[in-house]
Amino acid sequence: MWSARTEMLIGKENCEKLKNSHVTIVGLGGVGGYVAIMLARAGVSNFTLIDFDKVEESNINRQYVATIDTVGRYKTEVLKNLMLEINPQINIEIKTERLTEENLSSLINITTNFCADCIDSVKDKVALCSYCYFNNIPIVSAMGAGNRIDIPEFKVMDLYKTTNDGLAKAMRKNLKEKGVKKLQVVAPISPALKNTNGVGSISYYPAMNGCVLSAYIINSIINS
Repeated sequence: MWSARTEMLIGKENCEKLKNSHVTIVGLGGVGGYVAIMLARAGVSNFTLIDFDKVEESNINRQYVATIDTVGRYKTEVLKNLMLEINPQINIEIKTERLTEENLSSLINITTNFCADCIDSVKDKVALCSYCYFNNIPIVSAMGAGNRIDIPEFKVMDLYKTTNDGLAKAMRKNLKEKGVKKLQVVAPISPALKNTNGVGSISYYPAMNGCVLSAYIINSIINS
């Protein structure tokens, strides 16, 4: 049985919890793609995948979905196929749309067990996190992984306790204005490097962010 090593570690009852859980992942790039794969390998069997974008050549350095052969294809479709190759019994709903404040109520099912925010856009992240907060949907949000090359160290913490991250700073300001009082995030410990050319990235940093985020979701589900 492909899940035997997982069951050996967490037990049959917790494997059943993961199998019966539904996770919504918004943003399937450098962080979100790894979240989806880690959760699928852990035994989560029900997913909603949301992303509007297609794979670009510039994604190949860091995104799970990106290879020469997948350039030009929708990330939702690529990731769904990859996950079904891990576990053909997974139930996957894909929504190839950009989540916005106007459409998120039609994209996010309020009965989902967990939501993973892996969006790049501050505006869209704020909309998603606010919606989940006011609808009591468990959510964890990925903070910055760009412009860093050190040994990655991430911490799960409340957004309002974060430092050293420009994305978290912008989120704090916007969510405070909306009345959101708390948000669990996966945040980097080290500060970003100064880069006048924009936001650069390296293969392992978004992947580690995604792995920590998926670990938080898995532990939250089995401990619920």
